[in-house]
Amino acid sequence: MRKKILLTGGSGFIGRNIQESFLSAKYEIVAPSHRELDLTDSKEVDDFLHTHTFDAVIHAAAKPGHRNARDHKDLFLTNMRMFDNLIRHANKWERFINIGSGAVYDVAADNRLVREEQIGTQIGTDEHSRCKYAQHKQILETPGAVDLNIFGIFGKYEDWEIRFISNAVCKTLFNLPITLRQNRRFSYLYIDDLMPILDHFLTHPAKHKCYNVTPDSELELLDAARLVEQVGGKRNGIRVAKQGYGLNYSGSNARLKTEIPGLTFMPTQKAIKALFDYYAIHQSEIDKSLLINDK
Repeated sequence: MRKKILLTGGSGFIGRNIQESFLSAKYEIVAPSHRELDLTDSKEVDDFLHTHTFDAVIHAAAKPGHRNARDHKDLFLTNMRMFDNLIRHANKWERFINIGSGAVYDVAADNRLVREEQIGTQIGTDEHSRCKYAQHKQILETPGAVDLNIFGIFGKYEDWEIRFISNAVCKTLFNLPITLRQNRRFSYLYIDDLMPILDHFLTHPAKHKCYNVTPDSELELLDAARLVEQVGGKRNGIRVAKQGYGLNYSGSNARLKTEIPGLTFMPTQKAIKALFDYYAIHQSEIDKSLLINDK
């Protein structure tokens, strides 16, 4: 009998990819829409979990705080309410997997290949960083819960208006120059590489409470832009607004690789090629005018 998984944020970038992955064949994934389940409503969540049983939860829902978000109001409060309404029911399932973020280390810090033991060394003052740190602290005290810290992730269904790799691919398709404010080093995970990691934590008890979910190597934004040009076979130019390096945003995956022996990641060029092919098929759905001026 397949395990039954509650997936929150099923209509988002990560959630949609989860539902289209091999995980949907292996598990019974239930992904209620916001209309079906308002995670910020305590009573609604209580009633839902009283009438539905699950073996595990993947919590991928979050109110976004990026520059393209429609509403930045009550970011911390909203995301903590969703998290709290779920985590207090943790005794009802075997595993609770929280899609966390490198922001737990403070997005305003210079984070280069940071390790999980460094969490709490510096606590961010912005709502996003504070929220991820507060969630992390609760996960430490919750049996069966694990925090997966993602620093950067790319793939189909992400916001191509602002997400760098998708934005670069789309600009290349429309023969526009690729633009970046400043070169930075990231830990960029391809969305498909997240799926076997989720599969592992759905079927195995975690030895630790949190893991950096990052590939083996950092990726510089400038190198990513060059790869996009190479894959696309076009040279429309790469414009860098400010020279030098901005803050690093990368994490060590040593703990994760120890936890999952033999874990491998798709080569970046191959991943960009897969993304390029996707956008080429869906190019008619992309509004070129939204690519001309950077947000």
